[in-house]
Formats: sequence, C-alpha cells, structure tokens
Amino acid sequence: MPLPPPPTGTAHVVCVGETMVVLAPPDGRPLAEQPSVTMAVGGAESNVACGLAGLGHRAAWIGRLGDDPFARRVLAELTARGVDVSGVETDPARPTGVYFKDPAPTGTRTHYYRSGSAASAMGPAMTRLPALRRARVVHLSGVAAALSDDCAALLEAILVDRALGRRGSGPLVSFDVNHRPALWRYGSPDAAKSLLTLARAADVVFVGRDEAEALWGTARADDVAELLGPAPLIVVKDAEHGATSYADGSRTFVPALPTEVVEPVGAGDAFAAGYLAALLEHRDERSRLRLGHLAASAALRTREDVPVMPPRTETDRRLGLDESAWVNQPEHQLL
Repeated sequence: MPLPPPPTGTAHVVCVGETMVVLAPPDGRPLAEQPSVTMAVGGAESNVACGLAGLGHRAAWIGRLGDDPFARRVLAELTARGVDVSGVETDPARPTGVYFKDPAPTGTRTHYYRSGSAASAMGPAMTRLPALRRARVVHLSGVAAALSDDCAALLEAILVDRALGRRGSGPLVSFDVNHRPALWRYGSPDAAKSLLTLARAADVVFVGRDEAEALWGTARADDVAELLGPAPLIVVKDAEHGATSYADGSRTFVPALPTEVVEPVGAGDAFAAGYLAALLEHRDERSRLRLGHLAASAALRTREDVPVMPPRTETDRRLGLDESAWVNQPEHQLL
C-alpha cells in the first residue's frame, strides 16, 4: 500500500479525537475505597500518537480542549512524550473531558464526564487544517464518532467523503472501530450501522473480533474480513489468541505474546501504534502484527493508558525471531 512521501518537518501520522484527563486509584482497589486518586492523560487517538512517538516516529494529535487546568495538563504531558500538539484548538466555552477508572476483580470500569466537552464540538471544518493534508497517515477511531453529530460528520468527511484527497492520492486513513457502547446515544443499531460505514471507507481498519461479533454478528476473523471487504487492509485482533490481517488477497496470522494482564485499557491503541509504525517502516505483514503485539504487551503490563514503549533495538531483534521462538518467549523477557 503506497504512502505519500513525508514533507520535511511534518508529522508522519496525525491522530484526531478527544483526549481527557484520567483520574484513577494509585493501586488496584476500587474507586470507592480510595482516599485519593492520581491524575494522568488518556484518549484513544492521542494514545496512538504517544505510542508512535515512543517508537521513534513523528506523530501529532489534533483535537479541542477547554481553557482550563486539565487542558494544560494534557498539552504538557503529550508534549513531554514527543507528540506535536501545535494544531490543538482551545474552546473557552466548553470544558476538557474527564474520566475515572474504577478497578475491580472482574475488570476495570470507566466513568466518563465528557458530555458537552470541547472535543464534542469538533466538526468537518477541521479538514481544512494543513497538518491533516500533509500527513502520511491520518488515524481516527470510533470513539470520536460517538461524541456528537458534528464529530460523526468530521469522520464521515475524512473517511467517506475523502475531504483530504482521493483514496490513493491523499493521506492513508487508518480507523480503529473502538466501539464504546456507553457513548452511543441511540444505542447499538446506530453504532453498528455508523461504524460499518466508516470502517468500509478506511484504508486500514483495526477491529477486535469480540466487538465485531457484538456489533455485526461476525463470529470469526474471516467473517469480519468478508464483511469489511472494501477496506484494502483489515486487522482483526482476538485478545490473547493473536491477530489476523487481510491484505492484497493474503491472510496473515501472528499469535499474541504470553502476558500477565495488569489492566487491558490502552492495549488496542498500543497495538495500532505498533502496527502503524511498522507500516511506515515498510515492513512485511508479519512484522507489522508482531510490533503491534509487542506494543500491546507493554500496555497490558501497566495501569497507565500509555505505556513506555520497548527500545527499538529490542523490538527489532524480536521481529526477526523464527515462529517457534516468537510463541515461546518467556514473559519475564518482555520489556
């Protein structure tokens, strides 16, 4: 899949969406039992930008924030992680979104306070931003599509209407389905229809096998690929089992790494960052999936939404392992 050449000094990948302040317990106990919380930053699209920057690529995040201390925290943290935030807009009338993490033995729940946020006012006018048109890859997610009608219109303009250029001539557009049921105002049928339209229009699609089954009733990875068929490159993630990609008539499966999960939040974003990094490096399909797994494994072993990415010297060594060595890597050797 050809990528536009990178203009000098611009981001290789521009990620568009909402970034929030994350308030979470300092340990694994439930939120109701905590005397205090820690503050961090998270958002599906900016998580990908941070992951790409951590893997050595120029990445930018574009979105909207309020004129408040939370916005300043977001900008400072993303900048510290090497992400270009020069295209971020400030909204003096709307707040920066916030969400809380609530750990429990059955899994971590998230409580969002993002209704009416600055990001919900993103719309098709953002397609005029020069950074989007100069990017090699524009990355989006289904989270943004659920925030408001204006946000949905922005994603439709980029993906369906190709406001940034025709498929094959403008930036490559990557889309992570990222279905968040609680965000969809009109319920599952609306989400299923909207996300299917957006996914079919993308150049690269990331989707979990389980979320695809919940949305569209596709039980197997091959069923998902058939449903999304118009998309040139489809990546179906199946949790601890592995990931399968479909490109140019070829099917490639790479098993996941053995990982003791501390928290799953952010693992899908890390996988997308790893895969896109390898895509930018013109690596083969097996290496793209492997780098996705290595990045996701780093995310699974931390409570942070954005993990510290493993050194490239180590990832490059692991990308070259034979099949037996790849599947039999001891967890304690993973970085």
